[in-house]
Amino acid sequence: MGLTPVAAAAEISEMRVPLGAGGFGFLPLHIMKQHGLIEKKAAEAGLKLIVNWSNVGGPAVMNDALLSGSADFISAGPPAFLVLWDKTKGNAGVKGVAAMSSIPMYLNTHAGHLRTVDDIRDDEKIAVTAVKVSIPAIVMQMYARKKYGAAETFKYDKYTISMQHPDGVVAMLTGNKQIAAHYASAPFHQRELKESNIKTIMNSDDVVGGSTTFTMISTTTKFYTENPKAYAAFVAALKQSFEMIRTDKKGAAQVLLDSMGGKGWTVDELAVMLNEPSTKYTTRPENVMKYATFMHEIGSLKNQPASIKDLFFSEADTGGGD
Repeated sequence: MGLTPVAAAAEISEMRVPLGAGGFGFLPLHIMKQHGLIEKKAAEAGLKLIVNWSNVGGPAVMNDALLSGSADFISAGPPAFLVLWDKTKGNAGVKGVAAMSSIPMYLNTHAGHLRTVDDIRDDEKIAVTAVKVSIPAIVMQMYARKKYGAAETFKYDKYTISMQHPDGVVAMLTGNKQIAAHYASAPFHQRELKESNIKTIMNSDDVVGGSTTFTMISTTTKFYTENPKAYAAFVAALKQSFEMIRTDKKGAAQVLLDSMGGKGWTVDELAVMLNEPSTKYTTRPENVMKYATFMHEIGSLKNQPASIKDLFFSEADTGGGD
């Protein structure tokens, strides 16, 4: 009696993707949603796919969504991704799909006495998207370690408080006495600087040492292995969104404005920000290995990747990045 071949499991028919924390770093996802790009790319590959987008943001929440199976792809900054890669190595095997954006973050303050982060007082807080694992949290650890030595690496951790960017902006504009500073990304950074009493005292690119990945996409090895067409459709849609942003800044700005409730900025203002040389949409990771090395040195990661290839799936278009 011959063996009956086992049929390959069918690919997913519904893809679940959280939209992220908002702002320029997550714009490609909103472009993909608005224009149905994933569905179109999947259809070209003969796969009928519905995409369920959810308004979930923040690194910790995103990581939980991916591991619980309630999300198929998530977007986050390199530090949060690296923690998840490290935690799931040998089990769920979360790896990078692609970088998504390279954008600086800016530490803004309304407090007159804050000329540098060193001037922060014991009764004051710095708003970040997530304590310990967000880009600003790690950047301030890098800064403290370089300036004050290894023993002082976590010097600023006690001052950080988790807060979504729109709430951070409100804290800055209202002169909140407890929230003295906010580590903001575009376009929230530019909105804060419209106020004459708000100034920038640090930016992430200066600390890390050059253009640095701000948001990147990851998924589990299980999803990657079992859904090759859906995976490829997502990557193709992501690349198309980059091209749409590049060729139609005003159209992209309109999508971003709509995603933020249609107020706070004009389309023209956002389009100007999209033209800033420091704002890039690319699958190429930048300085991700610098985060990995640092986080391993301070004990935040048990495993140290040997190269950027260790962090991404084999066919990821890393473009010689680091």
